[in-house]
Amino acid sequence: MEYLLFILLLLYLVVEAAEQFLAIINLKYLAAHGAEVPPGFEKHVDSSTLMRIRDYTVEHGRVARIAAVVSMAVTVLFLFGGLLNWLNSFIAERGWSPVVSGVIFFMVLIYGETLINIPFSLYNTFSIEKRFGFTNQTPALWVKDLIKSLILNTLLLGFLLYVLLWLIRALPDLWWLAGWVFFLFFSIFLLYISPYVIEPLFNKFKPMEDTSLEGRIKETMAQTGLKINRVFSMDASKRNSHSNAYFTGIGHVKRIVLFDTLLANHVDDEIIAILAHEAGHWKKKHILKMLVFSQTIGLFGFYLAYKLTAGDVLADIFMLDISTIHAKLLLAVFLGTLALFPLRPFMAYISRRHEVEADNFALQLTGTPGPMADALIKLGKDNLANLHPHPLYAAVYYSHPPLVQRVKRILSVEANNA
Repeated sequence: MEYLLFILLLLYLVVEAAEQFLAIINLKYLAAHGAEVPPGFEKHVDSSTLMRIRDYTVEHGRVARIAAVVSMAVTVLFLFGGLLNWLNSFIAERGWSPVVSGVIFFMVLIYGETLINIPFSLYNTFSIEKRFGFTNQTPALWVKDLIKSLILNTLLLGFLLYVLLWLIRALPDLWWLAGWVFFLFFSIFLLYISPYVIEPLFNKFKPMEDTSLEGRIKETMAQTGLKINRVFSMDASKRNSHSNAYFTGIGHVKRIVLFDTLLANHVDDEIIAILAHEAGHWKKKHILKMLVFSQTIGLFGFYLAYKLTAGDVLADIFMLDISTIHAKLLLAVFLGTLALFPLRPFMAYISRRHEVEADNFALQLTGTPGPMADALIKLGKDNLANLHPHPLYAAVYYSHPPLVQRVKRILSVEANNA
């Protein structure tokens, strides 16, 4: 079995090396082309802005690469260096029930990952983001958010893990199907309650004060078949100055949440264009399609985990002294992440295609390409988005078309209509 363990270690290192390679060529591409002002951006981006974009991207990229190396080292040490066997045996020897042991096992790993990520989160928030004028977050608010997230994750993930491990014992031959169904309905349940229970834990939401803009939003969305019951402003600026907007709700009835930073930095026509794009995702059934796709992958993943954990093959390969279901589940998830890596470019491509379709829908709905292009350019500038990603990096990781390509395409529509 040692040769199989070596092959899996080698495969994991190859995947990590590929990600590091893509990150490096992306930063080198930015260094070579970062000073070039893209077409359509001349009025909004100058040399000083391009330097800020370059420095911001490089800084985040450098920290991300260090974090990836640390994560890789911890993973190798844990899975291939004997720590997994030690933790698994330590918990198994406590005499707790298999379900309780499994929950504790996974929660220790979740807390451990959180602990490892804390220094990087602190540096990103209070060094990089502060240096570039984004963060408004205080240390007290950061700690408060961390505590809330830990409590929330403990409750939600603890519940999910308990139910899954209970199903494995109660339905040894069908737990993969029952678990998949449970996770599906729980995910839908979270979509319903999140706007009312979870999101208010971190932000304050208030009805829009601009009734004229709210009326335009409702009228525009009504043309797509969407009924907007409420339009809210969210106090995103208490943490940072990044801008965004999103829909919540399932079905034809939605509520819209606009970051207060978006309202402060964009004119009404630009906000309408942004929301028209989001409406395009609903109208084209992108969310439903991605849900079906992800749940299909999830069902296959549950079944594969069932087959992999049915015997002691995984325990033997990773040299576990005690074969527990929770340790084998962890190893099955690890193998699943390796298997899914080659699918990343395909999944990113599907997402980018959906974004193009949503852009097309928004252009047809508003009939004015200019505001959409201006909105995207402002968002890119305000968020210091990389205007020169390496094509291969974008193909693997970008869920949206690169900003320059996207704006160029929209402006070409405006030119053709002129």
